[in-house]
Amino acid sequence: MKRKHIFLIITDQQRFDTIAALGFGHMHTPNMDRLVREGTSFDNCFVTAPSCVPSRASLFNGYWPHTTGVLRNGLHWQRTWVGSLAEQGYHCVNIGKMHTIPYDAKAGFHERFVCENKDRYYEGRWFADEWDKALAARKQVKPSRERYRDLPDYKERLGAYEWPLPPESHADFFVGDMASWWLETRPKPEKLFMQVGFLGPHPPYDPVASYAKPYLDNPDLPVPEPRPSDLDDLPSFLKHKRAHDSKVDHDAVLWSMEPTREQLRRLRAYYLANVTMIDEALGKMLKVMEQKGYLDESLVIFCADHGEALGEHGLSQKWSMYDVVTRVPAIFWAPGEVKQDQRLDGLCQLFDIGATILDWAGAPQPPAAQAQSLMPALRGEAWSGRDAVFSEQAGDVALTGASLFTMVREKRYKLMHITGSTEGQLFDLDADPKEMHNLWHDAALQAEKARLLQVLLEWRMESSVQTMTLMSEAR
Repeated sequence: MKRKHIFLIITDQQRFDTIAALGFGHMHTPNMDRLVREGTSFDNCFVTAPSCVPSRASLFNGYWPHTTGVLRNGLHWQRTWVGSLAEQGYHCVNIGKMHTIPYDAKAGFHERFVCENKDRYYEGRWFADEWDKALAARKQVKPSRERYRDLPDYKERLGAYEWPLPPESHADFFVGDMASWWLETRPKPEKLFMQVGFLGPHPPYDPVASYAKPYLDNPDLPVPEPRPSDLDDLPSFLKHKRAHDSKVDHDAVLWSMEPTREQLRRLRAYYLANVTMIDEALGKMLKVMEQKGYLDESLVIFCADHGEALGEHGLSQKWSMYDVVTRVPAIFWAPGEVKQDQRLDGLCQLFDIGATILDWAGAPQPPAAQAQSLMPALRGEAWSGRDAVFSEQAGDVALTGASLFTMVREKRYKLMHITGSTEGQLFDLDADPKEMHNLWHDAALQAEKARLLQVLLEWRMESSVQTMTLMSEAR
């Protein structure tokens, strides 16, 4: 019998290369490492969209972003497959970030304790979430770009700040403590589905200073060094994004067109420190789960909604199709039922996690679902993964130079198509795993480019046929 409780833990904007057990020894992530060692990790899991709302909507409904029309941040969505778990007898609880629009939509849960982005200057500014209320009750003022702007070196910080309040008030410790509080104080359901959404390491990059120090002191900390040729090869909309981000401080990040090595080093250290803080919160949660009798009865899933550029390719945040943005951790843990110490390199998509949860729970998949269950891989059966993965993004608040861009990625080649443009990106990942050389105009690869464009075309056409009856009740 499968473990009866399911915990889905989602971080916000966490890159794949942030977990020590996945091969990145500069990280301190003992609890994430445990999940990797004792579970199954999908090392090539890619998001269906490189920003929060479309990625999460896709994960929780089982459809490509173009199917539901949720292709950028700020768009309304609240329908999920969570209600199907409730029909199977699960008590469904969300603690932390889901990023539904509206933020407090029920989304199929019995209980929601909503925490949203750390900095909401342009969107949802006056929405008071659980974290806002707790800070107010503690008579603490939430750090935000309005206050950070008063710092004399605001323009040099690239969004990296020391957390100024007591550690327990930090968003990620707060979310972890709230999840532990629920487990400690509420009657234990027969079956529990708990989604825990950490707000970090999404900017502002704001760790407690003591967590940043080991990273700042590490002489081997990886720091990007964008090459002029890489920057020159960026499509026009990404060049436009770089300039936009240097003028508009989204999420309290004011970018620089020419950041120094020390600026990038601090940015990376603060970001990674926030990951370590999340790891500590995760560890506390796992201890409470063990104390309350959940752990031996639970499937634990750890993932992120998308990654982060951190200055690579000269870019800030997300909204691009580089692997540092589209590739995320995806770890399943349930010793005895999920194969242990298994790392798989087959291609999969983040929304496949949703299909797997439904499969695990014995719940039906959504009609014409486009996500695929990973259950065979979890059992250790033969599994080769998808032939290709896809990601798509419409123009957004910080992405005003393109209406839509779409990625297809196979094991060797990746192509990024821009609607209405003759520009694009093409990478040979075998020869150029860091995606430094855009081969879009390379004469020797024009046949390969044409083939991948045809793959994109067939994918969109097949998707249309597959879901043509999806909206029949709304006609």
